[in-house]
Amino acid sequence: MRRGKREKHKRAFQGDMKFVPPKKVGRGRFIFLKLIFTLLFLVVLGRLFQLQVLDSSEYQEIAKRQYELQTELPASRGVVYDRNGNILISNTQFVSFAADPLILGNNVDKVARRFSAHFGRSASYYAQRIREGRRFVWLERRVSPEYLEKINVKEIDGLIAIQEPKRLYHYGDLAKDLLGVTNIDNTGISGLELQFDEKLRGINGYMIMQRDGKMRTFPSIDYPRIEPVNGNNLVLTIDLSLQAIAEEELKRGIERNEAESGLVVMMNPKTGAVLAMANYPSGERNRIVSDMFEPGSVFKLVTTAAALESNVRHGGDTFYAEDGEYRVELPGNRVRIIRDTEEYEWLTLREAIQHSSNIVMAKLSDEIGSERMYTMARDFGFGIPTGIELPGEVRGDLKRPVNWSGTTLNTMAYGYEVGVTPLQITSAYAAIANKGTLMRPYLLERELDAQGRIVNETRPQQIRRVVSSSTADTLVSFFEDVVQEGTGRTAGVNGVRIAGKTGTARKYVDGKYSSSDYTASFVGLFPVEDPEIVCLVMMDNPRRGYYASMTSAPVFRNIAERIVSTGLMRVPPPPEEEKFKEMQEYIMKTSAAHQIEEFSKPRVPDVRHYPASVAQKILDRNGYRSTINGNGIIIEQQPGGGSRAKKTTTIQLIAENKTNPDGETVVVPDLRGLAVRSALNRSIVEGLSLDISGSGVVVQQSIRPGEHVKPGTIIRVQCRPRGDGSQIAGH
Repeated sequence: MRRGKREKHKRAFQGDMKFVPPKKVGRGRFIFLKLIFTLLFLVVLGRLFQLQVLDSSEYQEIAKRQYELQTELPASRGVVYDRNGNILISNTQFVSFAADPLILGNNVDKVARRFSAHFGRSASYYAQRIREGRRFVWLERRVSPEYLEKINVKEIDGLIAIQEPKRLYHYGDLAKDLLGVTNIDNTGISGLELQFDEKLRGINGYMIMQRDGKMRTFPSIDYPRIEPVNGNNLVLTIDLSLQAIAEEELKRGIERNEAESGLVVMMNPKTGAVLAMANYPSGERNRIVSDMFEPGSVFKLVTTAAALESNVRHGGDTFYAEDGEYRVELPGNRVRIIRDTEEYEWLTLREAIQHSSNIVMAKLSDEIGSERMYTMARDFGFGIPTGIELPGEVRGDLKRPVNWSGTTLNTMAYGYEVGVTPLQITSAYAAIANKGTLMRPYLLERELDAQGRIVNETRPQQIRRVVSSSTADTLVSFFEDVVQEGTGRTAGVNGVRIAGKTGTARKYVDGKYSSSDYTASFVGLFPVEDPEIVCLVMMDNPRRGYYASMTSAPVFRNIAERIVSTGLMRVPPPPEEEKFKEMQEYIMKTSAAHQIEEFSKPRVPDVRHYPASVAQKILDRNGYRSTINGNGIIIEQQPGGGSRAKKTTTIQLIAENKTNPDGETVVVPDLRGLAVRSALNRSIVEGLSLDISGSGVVVQQSIRPGEHVKPGTIIRVQCRPRGDGSQIAGH
C-alpha cells in the first residue's frame, strides 16, 4: 500500500519537475577534475621540495648575493733590492673608488657629479659606467689617498673605497728595461716584474660585506676575513752604483758619438752574477737578451781559443798578413777579398790579435777546420740561450757546418755569418776571465718571504770548461796587449791592468753589407790579476766615427775609471818598485813635513751625482763618515773625489735642496719630457700628486717648474705618445 503511494508520488514529481537522475558521464567528469587538482598539488609540492630541500643551497647563495658583496683585499707586491740592500722597487698606498649600482639607487647622478668635479672626467662618463654595471664597478683606480677626505664614502651607501698598493720605482728610469713595469692591476708585464710575477704578486684576501634593510653596508660576522698574503721579496745581483755609472756613461757616449742606441753589460766572471744591464734609449724590450747581431772582431776570441786549445798554433807563430789585402779563391772562378785596416807583412798570432787582423784569422780558420771552429763556438755558449731569468731571450744563430756556405769558415773567424746576443759575448769573455770555465749568468740572488726568511738562494752554476786554465791565461795576456799597445788603447786606465777586445762590424742592410751602418763594441775585463768585472759596451750606428776604438772603448774607460775611483772594486796594489817610484815623485813635489803621512792616506771616492743615500753607502763602505747638507743628488763634496784623506776624516756632502728655507713648501719639478712612470715617481718623492691625462711622455704641466707649492698639491699633466711630434709646453 505504502509502496504504491510512493511510486505514485514519484511519477507525479517527475512529471511536474521533469527531473532526470545524473548520468554516468557526469560522474566521470567530476572524478577527472579531482585527479587534475590532485596532480597539480603534487607538482607544486614537488617543486617546493626541490626548492627548499634539493636546491636550497643554490638559492640561499642567490639570496645572499642580493645582500652580500665580496670585497677584495689586495696583497702587497714584493720589494726588490739590489745586491747591497738598496730598495729598487717597493709599494706605496693609493686609494681606488668603486660603486655598487644596486645599492646606489637614486644617488647615481649625485655620485657622478661629485667624481666629475674632482677627477676632471664628465659626469655622464661616471653615470654610464654605474648604470651599465651590476654589483661592482670601478670609478677611479689608484689615486692619491688625499681624495678620501674629499669623497667621503660613508655619506653615500653603495660607494666603496679600497686601499690598493702601487709600485714605486725609487730611482725613476734607472734599470727600466731590466726591472720592467706592472699594469693597472699590479701584474708584471715586462722585465723582471713579468719574469718573477708569480713570486712577487702574493695572494689577495677578501672580506664579505652585508647590507641591512636600510641598505647600510657592514662587514659580515658570518664569514672570516681572509687576510692577503704579501708577495715575496727579491734580492738581485744588480749593483745600484754600477748600474747608475753604466747608464750615465752610456748616455754620454751615445750623445757624444751621435749613435742611434747602445748598451752596457757588467758581470762577475767568477759567479755569472749580472752586476748591471743598461739600454739607451730604453724601449719595449731588453736588447741585451732579445737582439742578436754579427759581432765582428770580438768573436776572434773563439778563433784564437780554438787554435791554442787544439795546438794548431801558438802565440809566437807567424803569419803573412798579405800587406792588408788577401784574395781568396772561391768555386766558380770567384774571388773574395779580405782586408785589414793596416798593411802588415808578418804578424805573430799575438800581434794579430793586438792589431785585429782579419786576414790572419781567416788563414788560421783554414788550419782549425769547420768542426773544431763550430765546437769551440758552441762550447762558449753561442747558439744556445744562456738561461738568464729574463723574458724574450733569443738563442742567436750558429749554423751547423753542414749548412755553411763556402765563405762561412773564413768570415766566422772574424765575426760574420754568426748571430750572437750581447749577453752571450759577455759570458764568453767571462769564461776566460774565470780560468776557462763558463758560468750561467743570473740575476736573482735570493728570494725572501715577507718575514725576511730565505725561500730560495741562487748558487753559481758552472756550465762547462771551455778551455784549459793555461789557454785562458794566454788569451787574457793577448787581450791585455790589445789595451796596452793595440786597437784598445783608448780603454786603458792608469794604475789598472785591463784586458779587452775591440769589434767593429758592418751591418747587413737590404741584402748586403752596408758601408755606412756599423756596430761598434768593446768588451774588457779587470783587474787582470784577479778579474772582478767583465764589461761589454756596444753602440749601434755611431755617426761621429764608427771604429770601436773611437766610440765604445772610451765609454768603457770612463766606466772603469769611475768604478775604481769610487772604491766599488778592489784594485791590486802596484808592484813594490812602482809604488816606490810613485812615492819618490811625490816627495820631489811636496814639502818633507807630511810626505810619508800623506802618501799613506787612501783616496776618497767621488760620490758626486749620486743620490744622497747611495753616496753615504759608498763612503761608509770605504770607511769614511759623512754629513749631508740637503736631501737630493750630491752636487759637491769636501774633500774632493780622488784626493787623499785619513779614514777618520768626515766627508762633507752638499746635495740639491727640495724645499724652501721655510720648509713649508716644495719646489715643482720640471716633468716635461719624462715618461709617465718617471713623472709619477718624481712627484711622489717631492710630496706632490699628479692628475694624468693621456699616455707616453709629459708634454704639459699645470704648474710651472720652479714654483713653490704646498706638499700634496695636485699637478695636472698632459701626456702624448713618444715621438708623435707634440711640442712640450710650460702649461
